[in-house]
Amino acid sequence: MALFYRSLFFILGLFILTFGVCLTIKAELGVGAWDALNVALTEWIGLTIGTWVIIDGAVLIFVNAFLLKRKPEILSLLTIIFIGSLVDFWILIVFESWEVAGLFIQLVTLVLGLFIIGIGAAIYLQAKFPSSPIDSFMLAIQKRFGVSLMTAKTIGEIVALIPALLLKGPIGFGTIIITFLIGPFIQLCFPYFEKLLHRLTERSYQGKY
Repeated sequence: MALFYRSLFFILGLFILTFGVCLTIKAELGVGAWDALNVALTEWIGLTIGTWVIIDGAVLIFVNAFLLKRKPEILSLLTIIFIGSLVDFWILIVFESWEVAGLFIQLVTLVLGLFIIGIGAAIYLQAKFPSSPIDSFMLAIQKRFGVSLMTAKTIGEIVALIPALLLKGPIGFGTIIITFLIGPFIQLCFPYFEKLLHRLTERSYQGKY
C-alpha cells in the first residue's frame, strides 16, 4: 500500500507541476529560467518545448552524476520523458487556444502557476522515485555544497538563466519572481506533504493488523 501512495504522489505531483509550468508560460510575463531556455531553443532550433525538456534533462543526468561522483541515474530519463510529454500535453492540447489578456490576469496566472509548481514539486519528490534531472540538480547542489534546499534551487535556476538570456528567451520580471521564489515555495510546501505521506503510509501499515 505504501508503494501505491508513493506512486500516486509521483504521478499527481508531476501533473500538478507541469500544469503550473504551463500557466507561467501562458502568462507571458517571463517564465522560469529552465522554461525560458526551452522556449528559446524551440524558437531558435524547432522541436516542441516538451522535447527540449527531455533533452535538457538527459544532459543534466550526467552533470548530476559528476557533482555527486556517482553513476548516471538513467531511470531519471523516464521521469523527464513523462514530464516533457505532460508539458506538451498542457501546451499543445489543453491550453492551445487559451490566451491570457490583461496585466492583472497575467500576474494572477503567473503567481498561481508559481504556487502550483511548488506544490507539485513538493508532492512528487515525496515518492523518492527517480526525480526530474532538474530537481536532482537542485538536490545534488544541496548535497555537494551543503546549502539549503531553497538556496540550491535558486542556484540551479541561475545556471539556466544565463544561456536563456543569451538566446533571448522569454525573460521578464516574472522570471525574477520565479527564480527567487520557487525555492522558498517548495521548501514551504515540502514538510506538509512529507507528513501527509507519512500519515497515509502509517495508516495503511496499521490497517494490516
